[in-house]
Order: sequence, then structure tokens, then C-alpha cells
Amino acid sequence: MDKSNLHVGEKLLAWYDRHRRDLPWRARPGEKPDPYAVWLSEVMLQQTTVAAVRAYFLKFLDLWPRVEDLAAAQIEAVMQAWAGLGYYSRARNLHACARRIAEDFGGRFPQDEAELRRLPGVGFYTAAAIAAIAFERPATVVDGNVERVMSRLRALETPLPAAKKDIPPLVAEIAPRRRPGDFAQAMMDLGATICTPRSPACVLCPWGGECAARKLGAPEDYPRRAAKKPRPLRRGAVFVLRRADGAFLTRTRPPRGLLGGMEEFFGTDWRVDRAPDWSAPPPGFAPFVGVNWARAGEVDHVFTHFSLKLSVFVGAAPRGAAAPEGGRWRKPAEMKEAALPSVMRKAEALAGKFRG
Repeated sequence: MDKSNLHVGEKLLAWYDRHRRDLPWRARPGEKPDPYAVWLSEVMLQQTTVAAVRAYFLKFLDLWPRVEDLAAAQIEAVMQAWAGLGYYSRARNLHACARRIAEDFGGRFPQDEAELRRLPGVGFYTAAAIAAIAFERPATVVDGNVERVMSRLRALETPLPAAKKDIPPLVAEIAPRRRPGDFAQAMMDLGATICTPRSPACVLCPWGGECAARKLGAPEDYPRRAAKKPRPLRRGAVFVLRRADGAFLTRTRPPRGLLGGMEEFFGTDWRVDRAPDWSAPPPGFAPFVGVNWARAGEVDHVFTHFSLKLSVFVGAAPRGAAAPEGGRWRKPAEMKEAALPSVMRKAEALAGKFRG
């Protein structure tokens, strides 16, 4: 291996020893990493910021301090605790993985990358991160931060996502033989705190002298990115029905698919070919016949692959009205803890402001 490449990796470790972030899931110097905490944090951090994850991570540890505790929990409780964090298939896989660890591995995480990848919800990145950080196994850990750092360090002209396949070998070239877990976390910290998407702090970077993008005077031009396809717009309607005693009508979404297993208000499916505007409820979808529905307005929400405009209709049901098939009445106090995703919380908030 080129000694200059090894020197680059050692410089990063030295920087990390001085500037490492203090994160609740990260072992302190001299401490042994907790594989459960490493796994839990890595699943939560998929496509989610550290700031958003911190409170959820601490809540999960408080509710389920060991993987066996999480495995024994009801899936409804896990989905409820996850509500608001997004990408809800992660929560379902989290619970399934905890059960597999508890039942098949006696509560101990496997250390081998290939075996880790056989677990629910554990892909190449997560398996490598767990192997390196929790068990000090040599592994090439590449997330979005690392892609950006390496694209700038080597001034890669191939745009993302096509360049993804080129980056792991480049990381392996500079990875020191020692402290693979610290090196993986150092790369993440460098991207999160110094080599940021905009206005990178190049003067503070330990690789300032080696960075090809900085030498070109254009670090923000990297990574190169392919033109994005326009995100399609879908539309739908949702019905926020409140009973005279204050209870709200909700239901549980199917366990698979978008927002699977989460709670929602009754409504239509979401399609591109829906009408651009509804002044009245679309026929055939309202959960109660005879309710005087009023249009409260529209909420916007962005998913990974599409944008959504959701028309919100509000209505009132008499005290004692029974829930239709598949539905339930939630008391106001229960609504605060219900596993409603963010888009349904937006609809709930809009309905609460409506004075028709």
C-alpha cells in the first residue's frame, strides 16, 4: 500500500482524537462500544440527521435498554415510539431484527459483515458500520458524508450516484490498519462538521494539503451530481372526524408498503391522476354517511419519490357513534401518543385550526 495513503488515514485519526463529536450512542475513549447502541443508532441515522435522531435514540434506550427488551415489545409500541422519525419500514425491520438477535443469537450481535447482512433491515452500509464500530473489524464504511469527503479529496468527475461504486476502493486505500471503528466515525465526523455540503471549513480540515478539490479552488463543485428527475406530484384526501366526546376516528395502515403499520385518518389513496382540487369530499371514501364535511384546506408533504398534496376535510359524529370496520376512536389524550406519521400530524393540526 502507498505510504502516503496510510499517512492520510493516520492524520484523520489524529484529528478525530482532538475533535470527535460527543454522541449518546458513541463509546468514549477507553470504553468498549455497545453493539446494541451502535446498531440502533445506525438504523435510526439512515437518511436522518443526528439532531433528529438524538431524542429518539434516548427514548428507545429508556423504553428498551437491551435488544431482548426491544424484541419482547409489541410492534404497535415500537411504531408509536418511532412516530415522526420517518421511513417507517426501518421501525418494522428494527423490531424484526431485534427478535432475530434474541431468538437466534441469544441476544448477541454477529460480528461478521456477511452474517450481519442477513438480518432484517441491515444492508451493506449498516453491516460494515456495525462490524467496524462495534467489533473493530476491518470494514469499508461509506455513507453520504464519506461520499462527499472522498469526492472532494480525489476530485472525482464521475457524478453521483454513478460514482458510488468507485468510492469504497478509495476509502480502503487510505484506511489505517488500526482502529477501523474510529476511522469510520472520523470520516463521518469530518463530513458532518468540516467537509459540509455548503461552505466547507477547508482551513480547519486535516486533509487541506491533500484535497484535490481544494487545490482546484472549487470544493463545493464536488461531488458532481447527475440531473435529478422531477419528483411527481400525487394528490389525495383525508377525513378528520371528531365525535361529540372529543374522540378522533383513526385506522392502521397495512403492515407493508409506504408508512406500513402506522396510524392514519380515513382517506383516499394517493395518485398522480387525482383531481387538482376538491371543494367537496370525493365520493366513496368518507368513513361516515351523512356527515357534513367541510374542507379545511390542504397540506403539503414530501416523500422520497413523490410530493403529496392532501385535501383535509373535517366533520363531526354524534356521541356514542360506533367506529366503522377497521377503525377506532382515539381519545384526545391518546392522540398525543398515537403512531401518526408526520403527514397525518399536519392534517390533524390543520383540522384543529379550522373554524367552519
